[in-house]
Amino acid sequence: MRPPTIRDVAARAGVSKSLVSLVLRGSDSVRPEKRQAVLAAIDELGYRPNAAARSLSERRTRTVGVLLNDMRNPWFVELLDGLNSRLYDSGLHMLLADGRLNRRLGEDLTRTFTELRVDGLVAVGTLRDPRALRTAAGRIPTVVAGTREPDLPGVDVVAGDDEHGARLATEHLIALGHRRIAHIAGHGAVGELRRRGFEAVVREHGLAGTAVVEQGDLTEEGGHRAAVRLLSRPGRPTAVFAVNDMTCVGALSAAEESGLGVPRDLSLVGYDNTYLSRLRHLWLTTVDNASHDVGRRAAQRLLDRIEDPDRPREVDLTTPYLEVRGTTAPPPGGA
Repeated sequence: MRPPTIRDVAARAGVSKSLVSLVLRGSDSVRPEKRQAVLAAIDELGYRPNAAARSLSERRTRTVGVLLNDMRNPWFVELLDGLNSRLYDSGLHMLLADGRLNRRLGEDLTRTFTELRVDGLVAVGTLRDPRALRTAAGRIPTVVAGTREPDLPGVDVVAGDDEHGARLATEHLIALGHRRIAHIAGHGAVGELRRRGFEAVVREHGLAGTAVVEQGDLTEEGGHRAAVRLLSRPGRPTAVFAVNDMTCVGALSAAEESGLGVPRDLSLVGYDNTYLSRLRHLWLTTVDNASHDVGRRAAQRLLDRIEDPDRPREVDLTTPYLEVRGTTAPPPGGA
């Protein structure tokens, strides 16, 4: 059997095709009894609007392109949930693309999104090459979520206050009595801001001489390698603040391989409060950067920019908080 058409819905409801179209578009000009008749006919017939035809008539695709820095990072899960829930409420659907795959294939996925005529674009996380985003932002409404780069005119930014979050983590370790504290850093604006917060706090407490920064790459493997280097140093740290939860998991593995108990011998703090940190056998102390809220706010900023492309650019920062769990304690012997 052929799928039902808008003509079939109109015939079943006893109204015109144009009135059915008004109902489908959510128009307020339809009388309640007519709207109810149309909705009942849609439900009885199992009618589904033709998305392609609707896009042509409205000159909108009701889709939003979402370009992730790296889809393997669990931090994106809650952000995407917040982003999708707000977009869905407005009748928009996400199309996802992986920036890591983008780099491997040498393709410009932002151009693919523009060719698909998405209504807007959200770039999530630090992109390695912001030039393509600059081009896309000149053509479609664009929002950056989860980081503060690139800084482009007309492109709103929604992110956590990373410097403040890093300060919370470092202050927590110092309050526990730690004096030899290390930071496994990351790259990009997010990594720089979290490092800046760490370094500011250790300076304020007169601990700059004993604090150490080791470079990581935001991955579990990178965290493991960095932690191995830190733990092999003379006068090894008694606490490590990792740039994200994945890095912290790598540091936890390195500690266990070195025969160190966490938190008995080594305290660890992550960042992002991903589902990894909440796994019972990990139970990481971590900074929650309100990922779900970042996603919802980014969606709202995009909706606002679609409605008014010329509105002033905004930078919207959420407030992080520290989630204390099982990987932090006072240093051994009060060291």
